[in-house]
Amino acid sequence: MPGRFFLLFLVFLMGFDQPKLVKTKVADGITVSIPQGWRPMDGLDFTDRYPSVRAPLAAFTNEERLVDFSVNISATRWPDADIKLAQQFFKSSVQNMFDRVEFLSEGIQEVNGKKFIYFEIGSRINGKPGPQEGLKDPVLRYTYLQYLVEPGRTLVFSFNCPKRDQETWRPIAKDMMRSVKVK
Repeated sequence: MPGRFFLLFLVFLMGFDQPKLVKTKVADGITVSIPQGWRPMDGLDFTDRYPSVRAPLAAFTNEERLVDFSVNISATRWPDADIKLAQQFFKSSVQNMFDRVEFLSEGIQEVNGKKFIYFEIGSRINGKPGPQEGLKDPVLRYTYLQYLVEPGRTLVFSFNCPKRDQETWRPIAKDMMRSVKVK
């Protein structure tokens, strides 16, 4: 009997293996390791979920289309690389994007020789009450944002998943963000 329990425990653990990360070129001079089996989002897929004036440099999603990673160039340009000021600005922007934001962690970290601003958040966008069409239930998400501020451009790396999957994907998101290389 104890052997059977051990075997069931091993099968249980094997079902929760972290996906293998594969180094992927996302744009000229930019690589990141993403989970094996993820596919690039097409333009319609991205604009459906993330309406924006400008298309991302790259966007990927898992098979179920529930977990996403994207790389964008921010419309906000900095004349210098004042990372502390940029951090305050981006934090304020993040707070204004959602109805409710919980900062899980934030700061400035060095990744492969470059300093990045990062925010890990839990967010809520309220649903709309009443009989009208559209979103009725709140949307709860886990998001890891990472910004590289350089003179003349800011790169934004974004990982998103449903809040209910946060504990599964949080360590993977961190590994992905630590794998970012920008030349």
